[in-house]
Amino acid sequence: MTTFADHPQRYTIVNELHARPFPAIEVPGTAVYLAIKEPDDAANRDRTRDRRHLLDLLDRNGGAHPQPEATHFFGEIGRNQLKWESHTEFVTYSVFGKGVASRPFDPAEAAVFPEDWLAQAPGKRLCSVLIRIEHMPEDESEALARLEDWFVGESLAVSKVVDGAALVAGDFRIDAAGHMRFAVFVRPGTSQRRVGRIVQRLCEVETYRAMSMLALPRVRHLNARLNTLDPRLSGLVSALDGTERSAELMLHDLLAISAELESLSVKYTFRFGATAAYEAIVNQRIEVMREIRLGGRQTFAEFMMRRYDPAMRTVKSSESRLRSMAERAARAAELLSTRVDVDRSAQNQKLLESMDRRADVQLRLQRTVEGLSTVAISYYAINLASYVIYPATEAAGVSKGMGLAVLTPVVLLGVWLMVRRIRHHLD
Repeated sequence: MTTFADHPQRYTIVNELHARPFPAIEVPGTAVYLAIKEPDDAANRDRTRDRRHLLDLLDRNGGAHPQPEATHFFGEIGRNQLKWESHTEFVTYSVFGKGVASRPFDPAEAAVFPEDWLAQAPGKRLCSVLIRIEHMPEDESEALARLEDWFVGESLAVSKVVDGAALVAGDFRIDAAGHMRFAVFVRPGTSQRRVGRIVQRLCEVETYRAMSMLALPRVRHLNARLNTLDPRLSGLVSALDGTERSAELMLHDLLAISAELESLSVKYTFRFGATAAYEAIVNQRIEVMREIRLGGRQTFAEFMMRRYDPAMRTVKSSESRLRSMAERAARAAELLSTRVDVDRSAQNQKLLESMDRRADVQLRLQRTVEGLSTVAISYYAINLASYVIYPATEAAGVSKGMGLAVLTPVVLLGVWLMVRRIRHHLD
């Protein structure tokens, strides 16, 4: 049988489809989720530090190590399950345990991440989430009553998800212990993997919401800079048809504005692109939960529409404004450059006209000199010719004066014809 060679990356790219399975979570249970991010230039961070931090946690609990260069890991740490993932800008840790504490959202549940281990993290805490997973009470009003006790009612979002398989709730607030909290009530008969998918999506909604909103403080600084540049750019554009300022000076100022806008564009392009991607993930994760409204409460989608979407619109508006100003500056630079070229063409035309006038004067002067040179040449030619014809005129009885009188017109005519012929050949 003929051996057909596989592409070197065939198995790698197929295995990537199955690299991040959803956890299987027993009910009741607890999920503790942590996302860590470098404050600056996280995309280019030293990922070996992330791996060392993970190995430290595994070694503390006698867990197995992941494969070298792995970007994800799922294994046991003590009585709990650990899921670790390395993303472009952050790393996440998810710990899934059996049972729930008698005290809802007890901060002690987060002790699976030791304080000294957290202090050594190669980055800062971006998300810290506690998720309490319980069986659905027979009476839904009992579940709603618990939610009223656990969360802030003004910002509480509640809905049934995944065809009514579970009820999820959260208020997107950080409690006194520094954790965000979500509650999941699971309908009897729901599989552990479906519960795992619901919990995973809740964690992803919070993570990508936080990641996308990192752009908001930055665009506020960007808008402050654009507010300074916009009047300058508008003033230059308005003055394009005027003559108050030199076009060269205006072009210099316009190029300075364009250079700063381009610098801002380079600085913020990555963040704008990442924010758009994170926002899309947030909306997609909420959509796949297939929410059903419960008791007139706001759903997660409605909460995001009221509290999250305005921030994203602000980011998109700033991105559009930066792009628009850069395009305006480019168009103004083209117009101003055209004006400079027209002004230079007019100057060149005046210079050529001046040169034409000078050439005409020089031509007239040359012709005058040529006329005088004809007289001078004739004078010397007559003197030389007189020495030649004098003996002949003397023998013929013609006086010297009469001979010169006859010779002079002839010589003048000959010299004039010679000069004219030379000038004709030169022209």
